[in-house]
Amino acid sequence: MDVYEDPLTWTARPARPQWQLALRFAGSVVWFPVVCVLWAAVFAVFLVVGMFAEVVTTFSKTLERGYLDALGWTMDRVGWLASWCVSWPELRHEGDVEYYKARVEKVVGKWTARASKPIEPKKPRPPVKCAIPLRHYRGVGGWYVAEVALAQGWELRPTDENKEVRLWWAAASRVD
Repeated sequence: MDVYEDPLTWTARPARPQWQLALRFAGSVVWFPVVCVLWAAVFAVFLVVGMFAEVVTTFSKTLERGYLDALGWTMDRVGWLASWCVSWPELRHEGDVEYYKARVEKVVGKWTARASKPIEPKKPRPPVKCAIPLRHYRGVGGWYVAEVALAQGWELRPTDENKEVRLWWAAASRVD
């Protein structure tokens, strides 16, 4: 049996020490703006290069695909530089189970509202997949995300519970 099929094995993370979170938060206040500026600068460089490459990409789909892959890979790596950052709510509510339960219910509720919207002509279809990141359910565990999501009509997908819980909107498989 795969782990994602048995969400009861997905337990909450132990609370991190307050002093460690305070140090990370202090570092985040300084480091996160630097990462944001770096992200904007890298994006601007790719935008300028993309404008010149547009002429070549009209003839070569391979170059266009490679350019977009390089853009995505680079932007992910720049965003990864801030992966250790701690936000103010994380600092204040570490170990607060009720806070994380409310946060999970709010996030899953938003995805449910998006996914259950009726299909409108000439508009994008509602999303049928979502991923709830670890920062939303750290204090209650992935099992609580699965519990809330299953109650709202979602299905679990293969996932790495240490990073995110992936869901599929079950109603999307029906034919309208």
